[in-house]
Amino acid sequence: MLVGLLVTLPIVAVAGPPSDIGSADLGWLAVVGITNSVGLLLAYRALRVGKVGLVAPVVSTEGAIAALLAVATGEGIAPGAAAVLTLIVAGVCLAAFSPDSAGVAAGRASRRGMAYAIAAACSFGLTLYATAKAGNSLPVAWVLVPARLVGVLVFALPLAGLGRLQLTRASLPLVVATGICEVLGVVSYTLGARHGIAITSVLASQFATISVVAAYFAFRERLAGVQVLGVAATVIGVGALSAIQG
Repeated sequence: MLVGLLVTLPIVAVAGPPSDIGSADLGWLAVVGITNSVGLLLAYRALRVGKVGLVAPVVSTEGAIAALLAVATGEGIAPGAAAVLTLIVAGVCLAAFSPDSAGVAAGRASRRGMAYAIAAACSFGLTLYATAKAGNSLPVAWVLVPARLVGVLVFALPLAGLGRLQLTRASLPLVVATGICEVLGVVSYTLGARHGIAITSVLASQFATISVVAAYFAFRERLAGVQVLGVAATVIGVGALSAIQG
């Protein structure tokens, strides 16, 4: 959040204040700030106690959640999308509740990771929807502000005050890259969502495919057969939803 805010402030300065901002816009910005920060905490906790190959696909259902919210509020959705969403939910259940082949303790950790991942997906789904709504009437630069500002004020500054905001040399480039990439991702998503929230949301959730492949090569993660089935159903479902909406 500190890195993201440092990147965002010059963009906001160049963009200047929005010409017109209403109470609804402020409400959406507040939702973005709260749900994004909570979602990140849940997602990072999920990654700490669970497997990347399981957590990433589950968190990626944020796109399907945002799409459902868009459809529920009147945005059109292509025929067959409901069936694909059911496939995604089934995949999440298989990945979340199947036994872990590494033992009981690992299985409990995996279930905790899935619980955090599901909660993060719900929070991020709200973030995506609120970001799209705010981005429809506000400059993209101002849509970037809430999440990073809340993250700094609510989490970074209190941790710094307690002397617990620590950064290792090894993690520094990863933290910087994450902050910059998140800002770029929000900008891209906000611009895309102006043409349709549902399709942009599910396309944005394709990060799961990259994460699963990266986890296989970087961490040598291995999954039980039924978990592989669940992950595959989730990833394929998200991809199929993107194709149907396209």
